[in-house]
Amino acid sequence: MDLFNSAFGKNISFVHPAFFTISGLSGIPNITHYYVFLFFVYVVSVVGNTTVMALIYFDHNLRTPKYIAVFNLAFVDLFGNTALVPKVLDIFLFKHPNIPYNDCLTFLFFCYTCLCMQSFNLVALAYDRLIAIIYPLHYQVKVTHRFMFTLIASFWACSIIAVLISVGLITRLSICDSVVVKSYFCDHGQIYRLACNDHFPNYVVSCLYPVLIFWLPLVFILLSYIYIGYTLAKVASVQEGLKAFKTCIGHISLVAIYFTPLLITFTLMENIHPNARIINLSLTSVFPPMLNPIIYVLQTQEIKESLKRLLRFKGKPKITPKHAL
Repeated sequence: MDLFNSAFGKNISFVHPAFFTISGLSGIPNITHYYVFLFFVYVVSVVGNTTVMALIYFDHNLRTPKYIAVFNLAFVDLFGNTALVPKVLDIFLFKHPNIPYNDCLTFLFFCYTCLCMQSFNLVALAYDRLIAIIYPLHYQVKVTHRFMFTLIASFWACSIIAVLISVGLITRLSICDSVVVKSYFCDHGQIYRLACNDHFPNYVVSCLYPVLIFWLPLVFILLSYIYIGYTLAKVASVQEGLKAFKTCIGHISLVAIYFTPLLITFTLMENIHPNARIINLSLTSVFPPMLNPIIYVLQTQEIKESLKRLLRFKGKPKITPKHAL
């Protein structure tokens, strides 16, 4: 971060606190039940996403460009919930609200990076469905393994660079008075508002990033499905159209689960109680990673077939050869 700060001035010093105090979920009635629920969500998320990753890794039939994106989504969900939920439980359930300054920025980095990648990964899956349905004869040429690896790697690079900029801007803030962060994690928006020096660059980032990370991906996904629906209505029969659209149900479900709570929260921001807003945002962070693998197992035929093959293989009794006497 010294290199980042040197770009703005050589002899600038900033006041950094020893720690931040995370207080977002404190004082909410019956919040202990919510922590139990978070633990349950985390366990289901770990089991589900690990299962999906294992199926894709071990089943050669699933080593297609589409399932590269699905594997990455499962990894991001697993990694994101592991970065967030255990720390949230440690902060609020086990009463360790004080997080050292550098640890807080690290916490912020991992949480935001995974949040960005969840959104971008849905874009990759939307593009896959768009090409598969609109240009089925060119799918093998347009959506190759190399293309999907490159797309996913590009999204990782964009997410990491964007979040590093946010973290770098925070290191330029002087925190002089309160160190209490009114959120469930080290939230960029809550931290920069504690600054006693100019935080306009942070404000610009906080306005720009939701557009780049949430709204533009959502617009691309919606337009892609509008185009798919329009094209199918023109060239396919009702049965063929429904059959083609059925392959998108899993992805549409993921998009709805991920974006709907965000749309509700930010649309009704002024009318939502602060406690309800914090709980809603925390659910937005942890709930999709739990539901994503369940949706893909239940609604994706290839995953179901792979799981059935695995279960049949596990259930087969071992046959020991008879040795001649």
